[in-house]
Amino acid sequence: MSEQIPVKDVSPVKVHQPDSNTKAVKKGPGGIYVREVSGPLETFRRYWGFIFLALFAGLPWLQFNGQQAILLDIGEQRFNIFGLTLWPQDLTLLAWLFIVAAFALFFVTTFAGRVWCGFMCPQTTWTYMYVWVEQKLEGSRNKRIKLDQRPMDADKFWRKTAKHLIWIVIALLTALLFVGYFTPIRELFIDLFTFEAGFWAGFSVIFFAFCTYGNAGWMREIMCTHICPYARFQSVMFDKDTLTVTYDPHRGEQRGPRPRKATREENAAKGLGDCIDCHLCVQVCPTGIDIRNGLQYECINCGACVDACNGVMDKMGYPKGLIRYTSEAELEGNKAHILRPKLVGYMVVLMVMTGLLIFELMSRVPLDVDVIRDRNQLYRETADGLVENVYTLKILNKSQDTMQYRISVQGLEEHRYIGDHQVTVSGGEVWVEPISVAVDPYNLSETITDIQIRVEAVGDPDIVAHSPTRFIYR
Repeated sequence: MSEQIPVKDVSPVKVHQPDSNTKAVKKGPGGIYVREVSGPLETFRRYWGFIFLALFAGLPWLQFNGQQAILLDIGEQRFNIFGLTLWPQDLTLLAWLFIVAAFALFFVTTFAGRVWCGFMCPQTTWTYMYVWVEQKLEGSRNKRIKLDQRPMDADKFWRKTAKHLIWIVIALLTALLFVGYFTPIRELFIDLFTFEAGFWAGFSVIFFAFCTYGNAGWMREIMCTHICPYARFQSVMFDKDTLTVTYDPHRGEQRGPRPRKATREENAAKGLGDCIDCHLCVQVCPTGIDIRNGLQYECINCGACVDACNGVMDKMGYPKGLIRYTSEAELEGNKAHILRPKLVGYMVVLMVMTGLLIFELMSRVPLDVDVIRDRNQLYRETADGLVENVYTLKILNKSQDTMQYRISVQGLEEHRYIGDHQVTVSGGEVWVEPISVAVDPYNLSETITDIQIRVEAVGDPDIVAHSPTRFIYR
């Protein structure tokens, strides 16, 4: 046995841990002191955040057919989404929707890393909003550090008070809008400001306002690094061709300051790379990591360090891209593969799941029928010698429009139907009424006959539902 098993060193790479005594990262009472940054990625994130906030704030106010367009009424067990009404019987549609969203997230993460966290996650959006308020009232990063270090005075008191008041107002508005998706939002605003809201509505607003204020104002990066499970399992979806925010060590090392007048070639002759070790990439990071230590689970792929580094490269006269969106394979000098088995697999599954969701929506019948036999008596004989069974018929109009339905019985010859042959049911309502079916016993060949109660929309034969039941004699 001369062959040796090859051993691979898998010792963990030393990851940068922010030191509160250095100029790179300092911890404040609300989290990390994040430095303001400007650049194309930051501009894109802000515009995208405005769109996201506008949708979040505007959707619950939209009206459709005279009622709130999106209302997820848990108490009534009814979800109205524009012209679509979902009931507990339609939970499969919600399951399909969650599956599609999950695979879409997997697909995007495999291709471009944690861009959801950096550009679309509500935690990130609200955190940047709170930081923006902080910057406007307390100043730049260095000013905020000095403000927190000095003792309380009148200037510090009014700035801190104004900041937290604005944070609370934002949190309350956020909670009101969020709860407005689950209860009529117009009545919610009126009831809350007139102190007539119910217990659960008021409790929900206070609870979600507290969560918003705590998460975006105080916890911030703790949500991303310690609480959110997505940061933990993201590595399962990464591969060597995933685009992530990456520092190029071949170009940047060795780090170190240098005169601005020195050329790039002169610095290279001294063994210096393009990284001037300014720590701006760390100061602008919302989670406080040093991207130069390689890929870390705390990185949310927001690209703030990319904008900061590119700004420094411009000032130094160096090419941009020392920190950039790239893949591990490309960084090693290999060819990047956009279409690869994992990505194609996620895309195929996503398309299949989306197709199934669309098929479920298109084939959904906005009508549900349920028939319950009378349990007190199996059957009874009428005065004219007929055998009669009694049922309770329930018709659920799952649409938002008032509909007329025609009722009939199938599977029983020469029967007599006792009840309304045509009923009118309002949108989202349940029609309940006892009905009877009678037949001459000479027309029955078995003691138990399988029958169906058929309900069909008047004027629309595509809307039809059947409920199986049994006709019993002896």
